[in-house]
Amino acid sequence: MQSELILLHGWGMNQGIWQIIQPELESIYDGKVRALDLPGYGSSEFCPEPYDLHSAAHYISKQLKPNSTLMGWSLGGVFSLYIAKHWPDKVGKVILIASSPKFSEGASWPGIKPAVLTQFQQQLTKHREKTIERFLAIQAMGSETAKQDIKQIKTLLDQYPAPNEHALTAGLAILQNVDLRDVFSYSEQPIHGIFGRLDSLVPCKAISEMLIIKDGFYCEVIEKASHAPFISHKKEFISAVKSML
Repeated sequence: MQSELILLHGWGMNQGIWQIIQPELESIYDGKVRALDLPGYGSSEFCPEPYDLHSAAHYISKQLKPNSTLMGWSLGGVFSLYIAKHWPDKVGKVILIASSPKFSEGASWPGIKPAVLTQFQQQLTKHREKTIERFLAIQAMGSETAKQDIKQIKTLLDQYPAPNEHALTAGLAILQNVDLRDVFSYSEQPIHGIFGRLDSLVPCKAISEMLIIKDGFYCEVIEKASHAPFISHKKEFISAVKSML
């Protein structure tokens, strides 16, 4: 059976985000390339209750063919690692895009300060659109083409329905609370990564820690990219993907 390359988007996004890069991925991947919506995002009407990582990831796993390559961006990378652990027959390889096994900063782990994620949670209930726009701005921060990147992202996302508010809240809770460092460290499947050196959500120190705790972890860091390297630095991103596929 021919394997598939599955694309999983990040928080507040939907499968439309991949349109900018999907034709290039299809040209270099010897198999089918498919973008999926996480539960409660885009065209996915399924929203588990309670919405936790296990139930949401299980829903995604049922849509996968055996031995798929999962390419997960940001929150999508967390889903990819979790699926690889719990439904290993479905996953042959994981490629993390600007993603970390633990997003929240801890005593021995660099990441997003918990207060920032808590603030997002509080703002989300009052100003959903503004909160998502702020998150888009953080993703493009540091990129030389930040304004263009944000405009392009919004255009792609607007082709699909707005995310379910319950899914948004649950997604932030996953980013704040989930720690998959053991899953990442002891994964049976190969794991690769593509990062932006200017990324404020997955800082370079976190990448260094990932290289320490995972033997054989191969990654590439795009010097002037931020949290969305496949948008801001498409050429460099595709070159990195080629070396991993």
